[in-house]
Amino acid sequence: MSEADQTQKKKTQKAKPKSSFRKVSAFLVAFVVIAVFAASGFSFWLAKSFTRSWVLQEDKVVVIPQGSGVARIANILHEEGVIDNPLAFRIVLRFNKLDKNLKAGEYLFPAKVTPKKVARILEEGKTVLYRLTFPEGLTSVEIIDLLNAQDGLEGQVLTIPEEGTLLPETYTYARGMKRSQIVTQMQQHMRDALDDLWEKRASDLPLKNKQEALILASIVEKETAISSERGMVAGVFVNRLNKRMRLQTDPTVVYGITLGEKELGRPLSKKDLKTPTDYNTYTNYGLPPGPICNPGRASIEAVMNPTQTKALYFVADGSGGHAFANSLKEHNRNVANWRRIERSQ
Repeated sequence: MSEADQTQKKKTQKAKPKSSFRKVSAFLVAFVVIAVFAASGFSFWLAKSFTRSWVLQEDKVVVIPQGSGVARIANILHEEGVIDNPLAFRIVLRFNKLDKNLKAGEYLFPAKVTPKKVARILEEGKTVLYRLTFPEGLTSVEIIDLLNAQDGLEGQVLTIPEEGTLLPETYTYARGMKRSQIVTQMQQHMRDALDDLWEKRASDLPLKNKQEALILASIVEKETAISSERGMVAGVFVNRLNKRMRLQTDPTVVYGITLGEKELGRPLSKKDLKTPTDYNTYTNYGLPPGPICNPGRASIEAVMNPTQTKALYFVADGSGGHAFANSLKEHNRNVANWRRIERSQ
């Protein structure tokens, strides 16, 4: 082989690696370009799927159990028909670092909700709220019985709170909330109401403290269910306290017999009125030793600012309300009229 041929062969051999490098480089560039386009397409699909797509045809309530991780949550939502792609849901949440912020609870998902809105609802903890209304005038035993029978709450209340410490009104709760939390709310609301209304009370009340106001409010609550009468009934009792007259109110006699643990189940008798108990205001002067029920805010307010009146007596008038009287003579006429109405019924 001539020297020229050898030189040419060496050049050819040296050229081969360069050609192979170019091919590999071109392949890598093509692969990267394809990968970029694929990633972009996948990202676009994820974003569109997360922000625009929806599968839920109508509103639906779904419960997410305590301790559920993002994988379980995504599967539950998929099984309930709220989202159509649990994997995509999980990927987007984890990429945006939202997977640790989802809260358990009972949720109402609206129709046509997008995965993005679903994630926001779970992140903000916008659970379904229920309403529980406690009527004014219930005893603590009755309130706890009502609370313990309510569905969707956890833990029975075994200790009965002191009479008069629970403010009856409407409370909201989420499924799984402890019943004891509602008791705590009711007690705090009662304290707040007493503190607020005591500061706004009339200056000439024959009441030494907030507890005495609460006791009288519980009597007013039991005597009338008519809002327009509360101030007048409170005014009568305030007048009788000022004159050191016995209050002579039937609900205190009933409470002295039952202690708020059950219904009396029968009319009061003359013997009941004459039988001494700590709560019998026919035999005792002044206020009973404690509240006879849990009064509402309106009755507390009526006691703090009673209607200015000279009335000392009242009796049922047959219409659901009461007839008020300034004198015993007038009161006796009202009582006789009530007896006639009773006999005619």
